[in-house]
Parts: sequence; structure tokens; C-alpha cells
Amino acid sequence: METQTLERDFDLTEIINGVEVMSPSPFRKHQAISSNLSNIINPYVRHRKLGKVYYSPLDVILKEGEQRLQPDLLFIRKDNMDIVKDWIRGVPDMVCEIVSKGSVGKDTVTKKNIYESFRVPEYWIVIPEFETIEILTIEGDRYELFSIAEGEGVVRSKVIEGLVVDIKDVFEE
Repeated sequence: METQTLERDFDLTEIINGVEVMSPSPFRKHQAISSNLSNIINPYVRHRKLGKVYYSPLDVILKEGEQRLQPDLLFIRKDNMDIVKDWIRGVPDMVCEIVSKGSVGKDTVTKKNIYESFRVPEYWIVIPEFETIEILTIEGDRYELFSIAEGEGVVRSKVIEGLVVDIKDVFEE
């Protein structure tokens, strides 16, 4: 019997500041949190016809050959859907990174600076280790903290109007 190899368009490589960076596949807890967030945000967005929610791996090309990132989740408003092509080619309205032990600097400094420089309107930083979600929004040219919850409580999105997330629902396994 002949074994078939399947072609995949699955690539965990990002280009950060012009350098290819290969990320390891996420751990189960990371995937559980990503799934929980998607299951909370996606129905809210779909029901209100606000736009589309996508999840990793999907390339977000901010600058060809220099900045190609794969946020864990992203949201694009319906009036910004022209950036949805084979990949996302342009600035999403919200990106979310779930921080792993090996990605703290990359997610909280490097990627934050890139998203900020391209003026991504909203950046969610999810820190499983501390059961924390920070939502940053662009004010002028810089990110400022818009909403935060640690251990318990809710966070609010500015970009996804009316969205309130109880963080216990995000971190439950």
C-alpha cells in the first residue's frame, strides 16, 4: 500500500522585523484558552454582524517580507474586510496573543511594538500563568491600558462594541 503525503498550507513561521522566527506548536492549555476566547467572541460578532473572527495559524502581513505575524485570534470589522485575501494583508481591528512561558518578551514587547507601530486599534494580551487579560487600545500613537482583569472579573473591548468577557470563562479548562 502506498502512503500519500498531504500538502499543507500550515506554517508556524512568522517574520518579525525581517527575520524568520519559527514558533513551537502551542501547548494544550494555550489551545484551550484560544478555543474558549473564540467561542465567546465569535458568536457575539456573528450575531451582531460586526465582522469576522479568525484564529492562528493565519498570516497577518503588515509589511511584505518584514512583518508577517500570526496572532492567536484577530477580529476584522465588516468595513475593513478588503484586507481579507489569501491571508490578511493589512491592519486588523483587534489582535490577541496568548503568552506562553517562551514567548513573554516576543508577545509583550516585540509584537506589541509592531502592532503599535502599525496602529492596530486593539491588542489583547492574555497571560495564562496569572489568569490575566490586558486590553490595550491605540490612543494617539501609543497603546494605553483600556481594560484589565486578573484572576476574576471582566474585560471590555473598545473595538468590538459592547463585548464584555468574564475571564473565568476564558481560563476554565
